[in-house]
Amino acid sequence: MDDLLRGLRAAAEPTRLRLLTVCAHSELTVTELTQILAQSQPRISRHLKLLVEADLLDRFREGTNAFYRLAAAGPMSELARVLVDSIPEADETLARDLARLDTIRAARAEQASAYFRKNADHWDKLRSLYVDDREVEAAILSLIEGREIRDHLDIGTGTGRILSLLAPHTRRGIGLDQSREMLAVARANLDGTGLSQCAVRHGDLYQLPWPAGAFDLVTAHQVLHYLEDPGEALREAARVLRPGGLLVVADFAPHDVEDLRAEHAHRRLGFSDADISRWFVRSGLEAGAVRKLPGHPLTVALWTAERPAADMDAGVDLSAAPVARGGKPVLQ
Repeated sequence: MDDLLRGLRAAAEPTRLRLLTVCAHSELTVTELTQILAQSQPRISRHLKLLVEADLLDRFREGTNAFYRLAAAGPMSELARVLVDSIPEADETLARDLARLDTIRAARAEQASAYFRKNADHWDKLRSLYVDDREVEAAILSLIEGREIRDHLDIGTGTGRILSLLAPHTRRGIGLDQSREMLAVARANLDGTGLSQCAVRHGDLYQLPWPAGAFDLVTAHQVLHYLEDPGEALREAARVLRPGGLLVVADFAPHDVEDLRAEHAHRRLGFSDADISRWFVRSGLEAGAVRKLPGHPLTVALWTAERPAADMDAGVDLSAAPVARGGKPVLQ
């Protein structure tokens, strides 16, 4: 009861209700929120602090910015959603706030478009080397068919496309990437879809900022070939899988297109089934089906693995820290 009263007291103020509402539609910085509510930064920051302390909003850092979003988990997240849904859609103040939010979303979309225009030739050339993305996406959807997925993590999320693709089949989707430019693109793309259950985060895929067993599904779409240590990335992805959870890796089969190293920063020229299977086993996973989608000259492979459901019954410790990379300890 104490937590409920604390949440109600935190929300019982006009500005804070407005903040909850706009943060239910998009994740926003303090600067963006000051523009939407037309109030000073110190005032907005003070209200945000109270809402975060009451667990009605989530706060996360991305470089020098802090983003705010309606709480995604916990009992207070349910209260936050009830409060937001209780505000009449015809409320004039809310209508003005959402109109300003649309302006900010449009600016994000334009920035994303500019980024793509700048890099269009780069990506078009790469895409011409393998099968149509729609065929790859259909194959990914077929791999999760019939599974109950509450929480999905997409590592190296890029544009956020896999988050959007799988959102209708999941309760919550989170995309993680180290590139702030790509996160800006992903955030703009998600804004345009209205997928409020999806969010993106800045972080290191070798040290995922979630506890063990946090996700039912982890995807790694066209990311391993950029990595110095793909096996260690898969080991960390396996750590956050729940027992019975599924890991899906989509990447290139072995090839000899050397230009991809210099022109597209690829560290690896594809992966063999044996390499991926070995990494799966080392990570405590059971390797599953492999599907190949031949292209010219690149073949896209989809590898799957599961965290054994028996791990839960056997009391296996899923929280072990990642092993060292390159002989150096991995900091937590």
